Amino acid sequence: MQIKDKVAVITGAASGIGQAVSTLLAERGVKKIAVVDMTDRIDAVAADINAQAGRDFAVPFQGNVTDAEFRQSVYDQMEKDHGVVSICVPAAGITRDDLAVRVNKETGKASIYPQENFEMVVNVNLIAPVYWAMELIARVAEHRAANGLKKWAADEGVQGNVVFIGSISSQGNKGQVSYASTKAGLEGAASTLAKEATFHGVRCGVIHPGFTDTPMVRAMGDDYIEKYILPFTQLGRLIKPEEIADAICFMISNSVVSGELWADAGWHPSA
Repeated sequence: MQIKDKVAVITGAASGIGQAVSTLLAERGVKKIAVVDMTDRIDAVAADINAQAGRDFAVPFQGNVTDAEFRQSVYDQMEKDHGVVSICVPAAGITRDDLAVRVNKETGKASIYPQENFEMVVNVNLIAPVYWAMELIARVAEHRAANGLKKWAADEGVQGNVVFIGSISSQGNKGQVSYASTKAGLEGAASTLAKEATFHGVRCGVIHPGFTDTPMVRAMGDDYIEKYILPFTQLGRLIKPEEIADAICFMISNSVVSGELWADAGWHPSA
């Protein structure tokens, strides 16, 4: 599917991969982008994207991605003003890293990972992205029905694209029981939606980035990165957000690329 002149929705767009893919989509000629984030920084990000592009591509929306009414309002506004959304990259995500079971060295008592943290990560990293994706599929389906179209045919061309942000942690990573669970869950969601949404002409895939130079990764600290990440990354450096954004645009624009794409910089962790 061509990116040019399409309408897109990107969550987590105020930093990291979300900001990078929003910027690159503007460079590739997207018609309009809803840049979504919970922080007030999103206004400045939208202004910066528009300044770089030389015209108003980015439309900022500040709100909680787990809120259904907020999600629907973003799609409603974009559809009303610019047409049906056909690209969705739900990139918003959080971590609440800790060991699944932690034993006190002095008392021998074990404490388990807090359930409230697990539920929070699941809501943001798994449930929210899936619902932002399903919202796109529903809008495309309604638009087709309004035009008397039912089952999609290949000669119509792709009607929409969803790219989930997975992670190499979907294969398991110490201290990330909640985060890894959500990223593995996105694999199942993408595969299921890909099978269902083809009826409407919508493609769904998931990209699994390696450790990328984002605020989330930098929060781990330089010592951790130097000791536990770079030695096991064949490129010997963190991935640039722009590199992941380029891979996402590749997944959107090349319709034969389906399923999962690993962009891990040669990640090969020890056992």
